Amino acid sequence: MRMKRRIFLALGVLLLAAAPGVASGVGSAQAGAPVQKGEMAGYLLVPNEKVPETYNAGYSMYVAAWPLLDQYPGQRFQTGLFGTWMFARKDSPPPIKLYSDIEGGLGWWRDTEFATETPKFIMGGVAPNFSEWANGPGAGKGRDWDKPKGKYGIAQLSPWLLWPPDGLNLKQGTCGELFGYGYLPLPLTPAKATTAGKDIPTGDQSWTLFLNTGNFKGPVAFFTPYFWSAGAVAEPRFSGLLLDSRPSDPNRALQMETQHIPSIQANDAKGETYARVAPTFFPCATNGESRLVHHITSYNRKALWDAVQSWFGGGAEANGAIRPEGAILHQFTGKGGATWRIYPDGTPKEAKVPVAWSSFATPMAADPNTFGYRWDLKVAKQTDSKNGPLVKLPEYFHLVKSGAKSQWVPVPAEEVPAETGLVKARFERPERRPKAYVTPDDPASCWKKPGPKAGPFQAHPGDGSVVTYYWYRFADQPALLNADLTAQEREALQVRVEKLHRLWKKDREYLPPPTIGKLAELDPALIMTPPPGLEAGYVPIVTRQAAKE
Repeated sequence: MRMKRRIFLALGVLLLAAAPGVASGVGSAQAGAPVQKGEMAGYLLVPNEKVPETYNAGYSMYVAAWPLLDQYPGQRFQTGLFGTWMFARKDSPPPIKLYSDIEGGLGWWRDTEFATETPKFIMGGVAPNFSEWANGPGAGKGRDWDKPKGKYGIAQLSPWLLWPPDGLNLKQGTCGELFGYGYLPLPLTPAKATTAGKDIPTGDQSWTLFLNTGNFKGPVAFFTPYFWSAGAVAEPRFSGLLLDSRPSDPNRALQMETQHIPSIQANDAKGETYARVAPTFFPCATNGESRLVHHITSYNRKALWDAVQSWFGGGAEANGAIRPEGAILHQFTGKGGATWRIYPDGTPKEAKVPVAWSSFATPMAADPNTFGYRWDLKVAKQTDSKNGPLVKLPEYFHLVKSGAKSQWVPVPAEEVPAETGLVKARFERPERRPKAYVTPDDPASCWKKPGPKAGPFQAHPGDGSVVTYYWYRFADQPALLNADLTAQEREALQVRVEKLHRLWKKDREYLPPPTIGKLAELDPALIMTPPPGLEAGYVPIVTRQAAKE
């Protein structure tokens, strides 16, 4: 999951309490032995085989979901679990610098307000060069609704799932189960020759998030084509290069991106340097193996697009199931890499020292389509957590120099000199009242005109927040009122979505199911039943998410 620092601007504070001798994690155990705050960060790299570029209509995969840390340490903590980046395919180098994709995934971010040890999911669409981003319905860059910057970029499609702006919640206690997700384009709106009154075209691709979980299956929400083409209105050289019209590149990077796991380090009386990281875990079977990514699949238009397009044109109903003749699996090589490093705050890039990852983890392909690690259980220790079986990664490290190179080598706690103060220190969650997500309340705003049909209602997910939502007619939801669609275009879209609601229920198969493991579940508080009379053509839209009073 790509989560660049410039995306997530909210800064948290790590409070590190300690036994006597280490004050607030920044004092010293003895004179001359300062304890420095820092982080462990980097990428876990997962090579997989390329497939033909004709499989250019999206992807899906299954990734393990688990509590990476045993205690959420505050808003400096930022990491994804395993994820990917889906870019538009480029036939030639673009005429201008261009970064735009769909990334996101499972994880924790600096702007997560209602975080727990259980990860959340965001959609992570990036408009050209991070001018905007969209993380879910009503969630984007910043909090200023006068400058929405992507907060209208995603439309709610499912009537059976509520999407909080802080991220989609998994069931609390999820520990190693597989979370299935992917994006496929749907032909919900026709292509247009003009956009926002300018001679800039908008394509017909509505990139739609599909989930496969234990208690919800099917499409959830989609990026409006205008989310992408608006970037071309601002910079015409982007026209025709974005995901509203371009096919996807099927050969994507697969990595786990970590920006901050809390760490501390100190020197002993001999000047040797030791470090400690917040207790970090991976799911682990009794044989010492983790299966973390499964069935990366790329699609062409035979998988779903062709059948839906025919249906909307008056042909036979499309049941929404992915057709196997339009799918291809990526195989794993059994190899992998790691760039995790431990370093104090403010360390320049060239001075960051790598962790000896291979001393306790070996990448593997459990089968041609399943990636994971085999752990050295003499160094990484198996444990039964409150949520399930995990392996605890090394917590203590010694800085070992070999010639011009250095690395952090795992050591047991009993080998860490007492004068460093590291063993007695503890990482604690700071006390902080989360900020509320609040949508515009102006009676003249798109949230009020034409406005909802039912509500307000409240949901209480396991993150401790209270989510207030209303039921809107699908075409009248705020995202679609800001999608550069005429009233006639929205009504045509309404007709198509009512067809989907009547046929594509939440308990039928869409994405190809996994062949191993157990499916993760979403927070049951977010599973919806439409009110009587609003079963087709209406969706739940969140207007507020706040802490319990």
